Amino acid sequence: MTETQHTWSEAESARYRAAGHWEGVTFGARLRRAAADHGNRVALVDGDRRWTYADLDAEADRVARGLRGLGVGRGDRVVVQLPNRAEFVLVWFGLQRLGAVPVHAMPGHRRREIGHLVRVSGAVACVVPDRHARFDYRELMRAVRAEHEPSRSPRTVVVVGDPGQEYGFVSFEALRAASPSSPGRAAPDAALPTTGADDGGADPGDVALLLLSGGTTGLPKLIPRTHDDYAYNARACAEVCALDDQTVYLAVLPLGFNFAFACPGVLGTLLAGGTLVVAPDPSPQTAFALVEREGVTLTSLTPPLVTHWVDEAASGSWDLGSLAVVQVGGARLPEEQARKLGPALGVTVQQVFGMAEGLINLTRLDDPEDLVCATQGRPVSPDDEIVVVDADGRPVPDGAAGELLTRGPYTLRGYYRAEEHNRTAFTPDGYYRTGDVVRRLPTGHLVVVGRIKDQINRGGEKIAAVEVEEQLLVHPAITAAALVGVLDERRGERTVAFVVCDGEAPGVREVAAHLKERGLAEYKAPDEVVQVSGLPLTAVGKVDKATLARELLRR
Repeated sequence: MTETQHTWSEAESARYRAAGHWEGVTFGARLRRAAADHGNRVALVDGDRRWTYADLDAEADRVARGLRGLGVGRGDRVVVQLPNRAEFVLVWFGLQRLGAVPVHAMPGHRRREIGHLVRVSGAVACVVPDRHARFDYRELMRAVRAEHEPSRSPRTVVVVGDPGQEYGFVSFEALRAASPSSPGRAAPDAALPTTGADDGGADPGDVALLLLSGGTTGLPKLIPRTHDDYAYNARACAEVCALDDQTVYLAVLPLGFNFAFACPGVLGTLLAGGTLVVAPDPSPQTAFALVEREGVTLTSLTPPLVTHWVDEAASGSWDLGSLAVVQVGGARLPEEQARKLGPALGVTVQQVFGMAEGLINLTRLDDPEDLVCATQGRPVSPDDEIVVVDADGRPVPDGAAGELLTRGPYTLRGYYRAEEHNRTAFTPDGYYRTGDVVRRLPTGHLVVVGRIKDQINRGGEKIAAVEVEEQLLVHPAITAAALVGVLDERRGERTVAFVVCDGEAPGVREVAAHLKERGLAEYKAPDEVVQVSGLPLTAVGKVDKATLARELLRR
């Protein structure tokens, strides 16, 4: 798929523009407008560092000039793999000012995933930290570049922190400080953005960023989001959440996640003129201290964090009076936890069910408690089209379970450079097959029942079973393997690897070390390893994972 294929029809585009969903403004221009409207208001907080909207706008120009000096321009893809720190936002808007395309990578991704993203996106550059969580990203980048031919390897690596002289990488601070005429930084005729440049000539219909799918067939697919559709995603969520210039949003989850970035998250807050506060880690102690200090009004969590936050709040040693709304998404929140969370923190709970591919569902702030605690919300846009179908593709009545199909003004029409997959991921009339099994209530709220995809949702981290299984089979002791997700109160699902072995099965630690050596992210390692004499098969010869899960429950 190219950047221009699989887009909305002319009629749909005209309808979305007429409805005011698509405003025809790039993100580079939006930041310029925000600086004009809210210049001296605080836009971004990271520890002791603060940026006003005017500062953020100027910083985007500065980063854009540095990146242009390294040869990055309109349409170029740049993998951004940064933890929660302000530089993620600075780099993101710097790329938007160039009309370049950030590829959102997760901090937990390793050689296999990052190499895949580089290959598929054709990235010309990567931006990484020096070290984070005791992991050296410079070594990761060296390994990724060594695996690619020079013509297909990212020509530039920018490091936030110490670039290390032995790697030949570029320091982010040096990039910021570089003047347009710095020797060796650019060809003499390179057109450098000036203070008045908004977006490097980008069009609102251009791809503005590439998000990652959960990945059900191994490595993640890339999801193209345009300036028009992604801004509407953030604005529609912000409207449901009643964001304004008094909003203070605490980014607890990784900034690269769609949930934290635009539901409404980072973008929704900044487009409303509010303040974004970056939390370096998701612990309740860190977060509650920031709530007290910055007057945080809104934040977003995944279900595994809820119990820790509730327990810490019970200590009574924190002033959480400013915190008004806590969103929970990324995985289904058990109803019992949903009923505890609001009273424990003194907040309104908002359930979130969505996907990086588009459709976002939120419970409303004035919904009855039963809907808030027992459903996963309803679509944020009046033009979100929803169909729930049975196995034969026929619509089912409200209350019946079926696969969720959707299309609308911010739901993709095709994955990036994945033509074969696109033929089955979408219906002929443009509906996206989500793979989620839901029940729709007469109110329009959705209850998530499960998935038809072979994907495991472990505390919000999406794990493609087939990818882990393929790497398990490389282990010399394992002759057959099946990765199964089973219900878990704390994580939503935990992963169990059923393995057939010659001799004794490797333990959990050995399997984790093996997968790490194979280049997989650490969160993909199974929580449990169970040795079996053979894998049960269905009538059509596929591994019967439902039987494996049932057998595990009987143990």
